[in-house]
Amino acid sequence: MIKTIFKGSAMLNPVPVVLITSKNKEGKINVFTVAWIGMACTKPPMITVAIRPERLSYDYIKESGDFVVNLPTSKMTREVDYCGVRSGKQVDKIHEMNFTMDNAKDVIAPIISDCPISLECKVKSITPLGTHDLFLAEIVNTHVDNTLIDDLGKIHFEMADLITYSHGEYFSVNSKPLGKFGYSVQKKTKPKKSKHKNKA
Repeated sequence: MIKTIFKGSAMLNPVPVVLITSKNKEGKINVFTVAWIGMACTKPPMITVAIRPERLSYDYIKESGDFVVNLPTSKMTREVDYCGVRSGKQVDKIHEMNFTMDNAKDVIAPIISDCPISLECKVKSITPLGTHDLFLAEIVNTHVDNTLIDDLGKIHFEMADLITYSHGEYFSVNSKPLGKFGYSVQKKTKPKKSKHKNKA
């Protein structure tokens, strides 16, 4: 495999693409698109989000100390793109995209009901990095559409029709898994032999 070496750059792809909602102390709500986001810890559940200081949501989140991460579906790709290229300083994106909003349980930022999954987050720290500041936040509640939960309580994320972002383009997530965690070392189960012998 022949490779070309590039200078260090943001080439981690694909990444999840989400809609983050926030609300300031005056009650104004904003939403913007984020692709630089990821899990950081299991217990307590922590998430990291990289945000440019010039973004309107940066001020809202820093002021309120919380936000909601909403996972959109592929049918919402146009809305996701719009919320990434338009600024809340010039336009009411929630109104323009006709989002249905709902109250969260333990944070002041609202939830986008159109998204099948929403994570309520409380900011724990903000670390300046350069072009972006890194927000570390704890996930305090997760809202999951009931249609994604089976009778045994398992959440089927593959049915949520989520999207990813890869080097400037949006892609849907394939609903068919390539494997599951641990399958590479899982012992194969041998078929049980029948106790009954065929009689001639």
